[in-house]
Amino acid sequence: MAGRTARLVLLAGAAALASASQGDREPVYRDCVHRCEERNCSGGALRHFRSRQPIYMSLAGWTCQDDCKYECMWVTVGLYLKEGHKVPQFHGKWPFSRFLFFQEPASAMASFLNGLASLVMLCRYHTSVPASSPMYPTCVAFAWLPGR
Repeated sequence: MAGRTARLVLLAGAAALASASQGDREPVYRDCVHRCEERNCSGGALRHFRSRQPIYMSLAGWTCQDDCKYECMWVTVGLYLKEGHKVPQFHGKWPFSRFLFFQEPASAMASFLNGLASLVMLCRYHTSVPASSPMYPTCVAFAWLPGR
C-alpha cells in the first residue's frame, strides 16, 4: 500500500512539472494575461473587442482570452530577447506570428493535406472493397475517427 501511494505521489509530481511550458510559467506572461483579460474580456470592453474582431477570427473560434494569450506571448518573447535569453515555448508550442486565424500556418496546411489524403484513400476503399466484407464497417468507422 505504501509503495502504491509513493508511486501515485511521484506521478502527480511529474504531471505537475510537465503541466506547462516555460513561457506559461513566466510570471510576466501570467500577469499580462490576467490584466488583459480583466481589462478587455468583460462588459463593454468585451463588446468592443467583438466589434473590432475580424469575422474570420470569430468563425475560427478565437476568443478574447485567446487574443490576450497571443498578445502577452509576444510581450514576454520581447522581454526574453531583450535580456538575451532564448525564446521560450508557450502551451507546448514555439511562438509563431498569426496569419489570418492560423498561428501555425505550416502545421494547419499539413493537417489539411493529411485529411485530404485520408479522404481520397477512403473513397478508393469504398470503390475497391465490397461492402459485404467482414471488416468493411470497422475500416470505414476507423477512417472517420479524428486523431487516429
